[in-house]
Amino acid sequence: MSSEENRREPDAGEGSEAAEEVEEIQGSPGDPASVGQPGEDPGALEDPETPAGEESGAEEALATLAVELEETRRERDEYVDALRRLKAEFENSRKRQERERSRLLETASEKLVVELLPVLDNLDRALEAEGDIREGVRATREQLADALGKEGLLPIASDGQPFDPNVHEAVMGQPSEEHEEGTILQTFQRGYLLNGKPIRAAKVVVARQV
Repeated sequence: MSSEENRREPDAGEGSEAAEEVEEIQGSPGDPASVGQPGEDPGALEDPETPAGEESGAEEALATLAVELEETRRERDEYVDALRRLKAEFENSRKRQERERSRLLETASEKLVVELLPVLDNLDRALEAEGDIREGVRATREQLADALGKEGLLPIASDGQPFDPNVHEAVMGQPSEEHEEGTILQTFQRGYLLNGKPIRAAKVVVARQV
């Protein structure tokens, strides 16, 4: 028997059965199992799209934040400029006050010196005079006190006055039957007020109980 005779073609029935088996294995085009893994939803493999409304809202929010940030920066710059101007004005005012204070001190010093020059002249005359110069010195002292008094210098009352720690300094206590305790008996060094402010306390002896 020839080889052609041994090679027998399958009949129509056998071919139809084979095709059905292949179709069952591959699955039909509409079967979900034919795409991807068994039981897997094809739509799950695709990226979900962001709704257009949400994208628009996010863009508007970003735009609003940008505007607010720019406004905050503008206000900050205005505040910084205002502080710089205020600092410059304060510095200029301080310098003007210092110049004015220096000018007033110079004027006051010049005025005081001019008033004291006659006192200096009288002391020179007292030293040049012969004999007792006490009267000349006394008169010169009164002239000096008057000149300083015009500038607000006044002596602090002490002898016979009650002791006041604000203007008096007790250097010692002395028993006394004639005076109340705390009465000033003697002044060692006169104290002075300048325009009502103590500039030197009077050093005094204070009476105490026997």
